[in-house]
Amino acid sequence: MNPPNIVLIVADNLGWGELGCYGGGALRGAPTPRIDALARQGLLLQNFNVESDCVPTRSALMSGRHPIRTGCLQSVPPGLPQGLTRWEVTLAELLSAQGYATAHFGKWHLGDIEGRYPSDRGFDEWYGIPRTTDESQFTSTVGFDPSVADIPRIMRGRRGEPSEIVKVYDLDSRRGIDAELVEHSQAFMRRHHAAHKPFFLYLPLVHLHFPTLPHPDFAGRTGAGDFADSMVEMDHRVGQIVDEVERLSIADDTLFIFCSDNGPEFRAPYRGTAGPWRGTYHTAMEGSLRVPFIARWPGKIEPGRISNEMVHVTDLFTTLAAVAGASLPDDRPIDGVDQRAFLFGEAEKSAREGFLFYIKNDLRAVKWRDWKLHFYWEPEVNEGKGKLESPYLFNITRDPKEETDVLVFNTWVLGPILRMVQAFNKSCQQFPNTPPGKPD
Repeated sequence: MNPPNIVLIVADNLGWGELGCYGGGALRGAPTPRIDALARQGLLLQNFNVESDCVPTRSALMSGRHPIRTGCLQSVPPGLPQGLTRWEVTLAELLSAQGYATAHFGKWHLGDIEGRYPSDRGFDEWYGIPRTTDESQFTSTVGFDPSVADIPRIMRGRRGEPSEIVKVYDLDSRRGIDAELVEHSQAFMRRHHAAHKPFFLYLPLVHLHFPTLPHPDFAGRTGAGDFADSMVEMDHRVGQIVDEVERLSIADDTLFIFCSDNGPEFRAPYRGTAGPWRGTYHTAMEGSLRVPFIARWPGKIEPGRISNEMVHVTDLFTTLAAVAGASLPDDRPIDGVDQRAFLFGEAEKSAREGFLFYIKNDLRAVKWRDWKLHFYWEPEVNEGKGKLESPYLFNITRDPKEETDVLVFNTWVLGPILRMVQAFNKSCQQFPNTPPGKPD
């Protein structure tokens, strides 16, 4: 069988509870019919897990490795070494070596210096922002001084050529960027379908990252404010990509994935919701870890399937590489596991039972089966108790809000969880972690 096209759309800070198919939608003043329809056509995961914020999750997706290993612990100011060192092997590099055309349209956040742009890291072409969306506020901020802070810009690049500046990334261009990303994506798919070449489209949208501002065509659409208008726009943008796949008659040959990079925004007035889960991104609560995930591949993925099996963002690296027939690097630990059997309905259970969750250098929590052990306690951002002398243990199935510590009744759970920690620590000793900011 020929390898499929891969379309991977990653929303920014879209909480578990925002979409209609996850219990939100109209309840949030923002119906999401296009994404809801996509969910009915494929697999919806209720227990898809990511890292604590933008840089860690994107690095885990692109490398298949936990951020503590790669040094991608957090965002840093412009021009400083950030993101993945060139020693890391990216998903785009693996797929490109398999003959895929590769494109990145959106937010990168894994390197903003020559040698670390997407076109240096396995993508044939890219268009978008090298860092993050809040920078769009810089130039309209009272007292902004361009002599000490870089002016944020939208950029583009092609493999083998230096990346170049397109325009200033200000509040006007922030409103229009997702529409531009979709236009680039549509043209890319048309071009490579016509050339009979499999493609990997990585489309990390800007919505719903703050400032959450809709395109002018969607401003005022819902009557429920900018956030709801932006969510309706995001649903429309995903629908545009779905429509292009249908127009090209390649749905049966395309693995289409939609997910989020992080839990909901915690900053007012753009604060989002994680539905039944507690917390926002930048915490170790379930509201930070669990985000939407939908996968469609007609004939391979059963439509209408819903699962609470545990999957982690690093698994995307390993699974998509396997789908494309690529071999994984064998000179470093890869934390992602191959989830093809689970995704394609050949196995009812996920290939994963748990994972470790770091924020920066601190092991905050470990998930294992229905259990969650917190070593630090910070249910709200910047409101933490610090490291706990006695960890808190929650049964997530019985206590989704993580309100009742049950460690005293279930100390047996410490055994398998601490063995996971021990094995990971041994791995880090054998293969030392990359320190943050390490130059190439």
